[in-house]
Amino acid sequence: MPTALPERPVHRTAENGAVSRPGRSPALSSGRGAAAVRIGALTICQAALMVGLGLLITGPAGGIYPLTIEDRVNEGFEQMRSAALSDASLFASEAGNTATVVIITALTCLGLILIPRLPRWREAVFLAVSVSLQALVFLVITVSVDRDRPDVERLDPSPPTASYTSGHTGAATALYGGLAVLVLSRIRGPWRKAVGVLLLLVPLLVAVARLYRGMHHPTDVLGGLLNGSLSLLIVGRNLLTGGASPAPVPANAMEVALKAAEDRSERVPGHTVVIVNPTVTDDAERDRLRLVLEQHGHHAAEFVSTTADDPGGGQATAAVGAGASLVVVCGGDGTVRATADALAGTGVPLAVVPCGTGNLLARNLGLPLKPADALAAALSGDARRIDLGRIEGDSLPATRFTAMSGAGLDAAMLANTGDRAKSALGWPAYVVAGISSLRAPRMSVSIRLDGGPVLHRTARMVLLANIGRVQGGAALVPAAEADDGLLDLAVFDPHGPTGWLRAVGILLRGRSKPSRPSAQGSFPPADGDSTGTPVEYFGFRRAELRFASEQPREIDGDPVRPGRLLVAEVEPGALTVLLPSGGE
Repeated sequence: MPTALPERPVHRTAENGAVSRPGRSPALSSGRGAAAVRIGALTICQAALMVGLGLLITGPAGGIYPLTIEDRVNEGFEQMRSAALSDASLFASEAGNTATVVIITALTCLGLILIPRLPRWREAVFLAVSVSLQALVFLVITVSVDRDRPDVERLDPSPPTASYTSGHTGAATALYGGLAVLVLSRIRGPWRKAVGVLLLLVPLLVAVARLYRGMHHPTDVLGGLLNGSLSLLIVGRNLLTGGASPAPVPANAMEVALKAAEDRSERVPGHTVVIVNPTVTDDAERDRLRLVLEQHGHHAAEFVSTTADDPGGGQATAAVGAGASLVVVCGGDGTVRATADALAGTGVPLAVVPCGTGNLLARNLGLPLKPADALAAALSGDARRIDLGRIEGDSLPATRFTAMSGAGLDAAMLANTGDRAKSALGWPAYVVAGISSLRAPRMSVSIRLDGGPVLHRTARMVLLANIGRVQGGAALVPAAEADDGLLDLAVFDPHGPTGWLRAVGILLRGRSKPSRPSAQGSFPPADGDSTGTPVEYFGFRRAELRFASEQPREIDGDPVRPGRLLVAEVEPGALTVLLPSGGE
């Protein structure tokens, strides 16, 4: 766990400014998310109920009264047919036809949005979602329940779907029942009840027409009535009476939210500077981060952007020179590294907001990976000190790293990962590039740790690590901790498929006891046999790595100029960061 700094004030949210959802506000919320989750969960239950009833009807309950007389009901309708009734039943049946339902639903929704002086978004969404979910459940039912149509003459072509349930009846119930709900609940006037009753009669007429025309059993149309009614009940309870409105967020909603946050939250002393990588942080994300800052009392924060020539170091140096009391960095590992390098030893705390592809430091410090959540967790947490690594080499000026540096396979993998692949795939793009880099030749390296004897190794890659976990929670360097006053060296040298399997096994087991220096800094003898060892770990304070030939190199995920030398040493407690209380 990183070292706590009890002597430094903790950046906490004032009680009256606390929020449950970082970067959100009632002014920014339309209630869509919560309503959608409830509707989705209840619709799954609806589908399960309807399928269960269908399997019961076609299975064990098929021989039980009144199901045993369904055939007689269908035969009775067949015997009472006449030309006039057949024409009337066709008209009624068409009221539940797919094309009719779709057209009426679309026109009604457009009317609700365009005709009133204030668009009735909630009512339009209620109707559209009710009809759509009824149809979705109907499709699930027909796939799950196989039931033949009645053994009578059918007046319509038989669709490919099963007899259970009646799709016409279900669609008519959702559409005309939904219209009845809107008329009865949203319209005033003496005629609304009469119109509502007439609309409610339409699904019943459709059900009778489907029986008359020989298309369904009685329980099929009852199932359609139930299916449509359940969709209306679920959607209506969540959109019409649950208080969740799917109306568009007003254009000035963020301004309202920021002003409300400023009025409610207690001001935190000092000046906050936010360093943003514009290639991975859009305007909407900036607004959410600004809102989080306001909600935690960091008012009038200054946002500055990185550039291709200055990825964060210059902005951080300027912030410290201007007296910033807190620096927030929003970007990937490279942006975080440049900012941390400039803040090392200054005592100015850093809040890390992961916005990149790898986000290794944020993962290892226990920060959430959603930017607004990470910032809120940091601002509500404690100031702690972590180590940094200082690294240099031939044609490589001295700089610091926060996570990992290395040479060999990992550097080649990073160099072979394009920006487009990272944008499209995220961190799995590294895996794809890593597979293509597996044929890179093995390298020879001489290692001197803390002035000890030289160790000669061959390797696929070497890692100098301040932290140990990578994407997916894999412990690539299990013992590496950001606050232990040491760096860790991992030498990966698997031979053939068996060697790679052994290396994977070591990583999965989380072998976490590297060779550590004694008080005098002694290490295993230079002639120690490492033949066949796929992975070796060493802890150190200073390391010198000399390669027999130029190797690709990387620092915190950014490829740098190839070379034959890396010299790294730890700077214990060099960086102050804000971390979640009780986090790692």
